Amino acid sequence: MAAKATIIPSYNHISNFSTVTLWNTKIKRAIKQNQLHKSLIYFTQMKQNNIQPNNLTFPFLAKACGKLTNLCNSQIIHTHVVKSPYCLDKYVQTGLVDMYVKCGRIEFAWKVFDEMSERDVASWNVMVLGVCQMGDLSRGLWLFSEMRLSGVEVDSITVIGLVQLGGFVKDVRFVSGVHCLGLRVGVEGDVLVGNTLIASYAKCGDLGSAEKVFYGIGFGCLSVVSWNSLIAGWAYGGQLIKAVGLYRMMLCYGFRPDGSTILNLLTSCVQREALNCGKSLHSHGIKVGCDAYVSVLNTLISMYSKTGDVCSARNVFDSMQEKTCVSWTAMIGCYAEKGDLDEAMVLFQSMEAAGLKPDLVTALYIISGCGQIGALETGRWIHNYAVLNKLRNLVVSNALMDMYAKCGCMTLAREIFSTMHEKSIVSWTTIISGYALNGEFKEALDHFELMVELGLTPNHVTFLSVLQACNHAGFLEKGWECFHLMVNVYELSPQIEHYSCIADLLGRKGRLREAVEFVQNMRIRPDAGIWGALLSACKIHHNIEIGQYAAERLLEIDPQVAAPYVEMANIYASVGRWDGVSTMRSMMKDNQVTKYPGQSVVQVNGKTHTFTVEERCHPADLLIYDALDGLSLQLKEIFDSAFIEEMTI
Repeated sequence: MAAKATIIPSYNHISNFSTVTLWNTKIKRAIKQNQLHKSLIYFTQMKQNNIQPNNLTFPFLAKACGKLTNLCNSQIIHTHVVKSPYCLDKYVQTGLVDMYVKCGRIEFAWKVFDEMSERDVASWNVMVLGVCQMGDLSRGLWLFSEMRLSGVEVDSITVIGLVQLGGFVKDVRFVSGVHCLGLRVGVEGDVLVGNTLIASYAKCGDLGSAEKVFYGIGFGCLSVVSWNSLIAGWAYGGQLIKAVGLYRMMLCYGFRPDGSTILNLLTSCVQREALNCGKSLHSHGIKVGCDAYVSVLNTLISMYSKTGDVCSARNVFDSMQEKTCVSWTAMIGCYAEKGDLDEAMVLFQSMEAAGLKPDLVTALYIISGCGQIGALETGRWIHNYAVLNKLRNLVVSNALMDMYAKCGCMTLAREIFSTMHEKSIVSWTTIISGYALNGEFKEALDHFELMVELGLTPNHVTFLSVLQACNHAGFLEKGWECFHLMVNVYELSPQIEHYSCIADLLGRKGRLREAVEFVQNMRIRPDAGIWGALLSACKIHHNIEIGQYAAERLLEIDPQVAAPYVEMANIYASVGRWDGVSTMRSMMKDNQVTKYPGQSVVQVNGKTHTFTVEERCHPADLLIYDALDGLSLQLKEIFDSAFIEEMTI
């Protein structure tokens, strides 16, 4: 008798997930693995196979849409919910509220929340957190009040949301009030609440309270986030020594730092004097494996750039296996800020060749670099590039105006200003400053008056530009008028630069004693710029007495600066006091003061050329000096002709 064959059923991909539970498991796993689009595809396949979703399916899908921040997908899922039997399920509705909050559409979230017939603490928390993330303090307080009136008990999530709101609006009294609420409802032992309190107190500038919360958690319950929150507070508060001290304590207690720890510390190492500390942190970051994070490497480039160590910044950049737009932009900005526009442009082109498109910040760095060295040709190119690649907005337009003004091309600066559909106070200030810089003082003052007539409120920078225009034009009365307008009408406290303009203006007009009296009565301690301006005025008017007084004040500030010695020597020479000239030279020698030669920078055919006094190293120096000799002869002939003509008359 023949053996009976055993039939093994063949299951295809769909039959393995023929029940809603199995489909839910598949969707949940995809979300957990961050395969968000895949989870939505599974939902589509589920519907195609006539498997109806249940009250667990929709919260999973809402979570996926929220993570994707895709409004269109979110509304499609919402539509399926409305058509299902679970449209009034509080868990499903809570998921929809959270989905819209994460998509940034608080008005849609509010509508779903408002239509909920039953709300639990999770529903209220989602809505409270959404409003708090917007920074809407009044609505957040109203929601919290309604929550309490509804009889819903506050939990740790509610407290976290409200504390975050207080930190966002930097209201330390509000944070303190919520802190008290947390103590009263018994969530002070929650380390997440503690971490949020530390971060929010730090954002409000109350580092003392942040420290108390930190030590109140207890070393046994602290997490890396706890340490990071307080370290960030000290670092952003400019307390590098305390931040580094806390970091050392963190290591002593056996906590392993992560990328955020190193990032927080590096952001405070942006001053030249902190460079060595930054290098030490860089070294330690490598030891603990944080150098693999792109964000840490980008911050290192920025840190080295701001501290003037371009070589180290470039080494970090070149060592990066994966360069983002931020990486390229940080390195381009490093060169642009240092005046090396040639290298910045090489990187700019390499960035495009690597398949990454420069963004607004990248363009702004190049525009700023062009203005810094007067590279008009490159400035026009980046202007066209910004237009063609749709990188033109109000900030870029203002930067282009500033660049053209610094390059001496007020025609193009004026053209941009006149064609701008929207003009901010920065736009007006930029055009006023441009006119002042290029000697068009009447235009500068006319634009200032027009701006005031249009109802715009000038700021400190606007008044500085106006005062500089008055200063260079020698308009003493107008300068005083603008200074009093700033102080008495707009109630702006003058800064050192405003005082410097008035002091310089008085000095230029020969009213030196009045200038000294003005400086002595200032509310701010005079700096080297003010005394330097007075010393220059004394040189113009050959005033030895006040010149000596100004020079002494300058040397008290910094005896190693050459300018006071040189200027004072020139004043002595202008009145034939050669003994004074000799004294200044002796003082320079005794104090080991070095006078560095001046430099000039020009750009020809997109290439930058630097010239130093008495330097003969340029490849085309023979041609350059032949041309200069020819110009000198032409000027001499013109001068001689004018002199003969004047004598004839």
